[in-house]
Amino acid sequence: MVNSWVNSAERIGADLHLELSGGGGRRAALIRALRDAVRGGRLAPGTRLPPYRSLAADLGIARNTVADAYAELVAEGWLTARQGSGTRVAMGVPLGAPARVPRKAPPRARGPRHDLRQGTPDASAFPRAAWAASYRRALTQAPNEAFGPGDPAGRVELREALTEYLARARGVRTEPSRIVICSGFAHALRLLFHGRVLRGPLAVESYGLGFHRELLSAASVRTVPLPLDEDGARVDGLGRERAVLLTPAHQFPTGGPLHPVRRAAVVDWARARGGLILEDDYDGEFRYDRKPVGAVQGLDPERVVHIGSVSKSLSPALRLGWMVLPERFVDAVLEAKGEREAWASVPEQLALADFVISGAYDRHVRRMRQRYRARRDRLVAALATHAPHIEVTGIAAGLHAVLRLPPGTERSAVKAAVWRGVALDGLAEFRHPEATGDAPDGLVVGYATPPEHAYGAAVEALCGALPPS
Repeated sequence: MVNSWVNSAERIGADLHLELSGGGGRRAALIRALRDAVRGGRLAPGTRLPPYRSLAADLGIARNTVADAYAELVAEGWLTARQGSGTRVAMGVPLGAPARVPRKAPPRARGPRHDLRQGTPDASAFPRAAWAASYRRALTQAPNEAFGPGDPAGRVELREALTEYLARARGVRTEPSRIVICSGFAHALRLLFHGRVLRGPLAVESYGLGFHRELLSAASVRTVPLPLDEDGARVDGLGRERAVLLTPAHQFPTGGPLHPVRRAAVVDWARARGGLILEDDYDGEFRYDRKPVGAVQGLDPERVVHIGSVSKSLSPALRLGWMVLPERFVDAVLEAKGEREAWASVPEQLALADFVISGAYDRHVRRMRQRYRARRDRLVAALATHAPHIEVTGIAAGLHAVLRLPPGTERSAVKAAVWRGVALDGLAEFRHPEATGDAPDGLVVGYATPPEHAYGAAVEALCGALPPS
């Protein structure tokens, strides 16, 4: 049976599903991951490992790093290497125990076994090959002036690509001259408020990221919480605020969209009061039960600042975002941006432009939309089986879900999750300190974060931490 499996794995190319984590560098992390895979039985005795070059390309590390790790494990007795036969798992290694105690055990990272925190996509799904192809094309085709002092608005290639993409995918009405490239949503807030382009008070939803509230507070901006219900923010509570910050496509974190009547109402408020709407479109491409709702910006481009990034669709490591501005704010934002050190990397801007124009971005979003929808469906199905009294609130969208808990159980559920090795957040973590009204108990579960092979175990551990009915 083992030989049959091994032969099949060699024929099609085995995916080892390795996660490199912990201290000591990439070589030490790879050694630990391979030992764990052998101990856990995922790499059976006799299994042939991928060649150095293949595994290095799959993990995004140097070929010599893989060669050194294999050599160390051969020396320790975990692996065998023969000319013409490749590197294999040693036949005498007992499952559940090391073959030989290493001279000095490398330090292991202490942390959760299952990461269900919100905010990040599946890092293992980053489209390395397609991104590398776009990066090569972009560098090859870039004009020489692209590598000198640039435009604080960002490369025109990317602004043109975004103009077309945002119109098609999000219903945004703009032109390249009204787009300013930034490094993400937080950078956009800094430019607008630390740069004194806008001033407070600023109305915000009663649930949101505390980091954003702290950033605004550091700029002496008072935030005024708006209550939320099943139709989104209660925009009828807007008064003398100069601007309002909303997540209308998928309220963060509670999960509901802003009702069409309220979309129209907040635009009417902005027109009547001379106010401004800041639209955080953080995961607008990921709607699973229907076509994504278009951006509020399309209703009135002169009253809405539309802000987006690739942190959810591609990776937060890229540090690329954009602001679609009313014409009257463009010059002030560019002045606030100032020195070149605040600009996003030009090669990465060019690569993203190519990635969008070539269609690779659309293909990646479609692929991840299917993956995240399947993950959300698995979570809902598991809850229906193991915890039918727990409700998943909000629409089928985004990279996280909120589990509504029985009153008074949120804190104990978070502690139980920690005890089971599950990292997640309680809903109370996101509540504005001045919010009034009911404060329901809940858990914010980031189902996009774990790699594919680890997701089932994470959901199982989560279900075990939930309070009984």
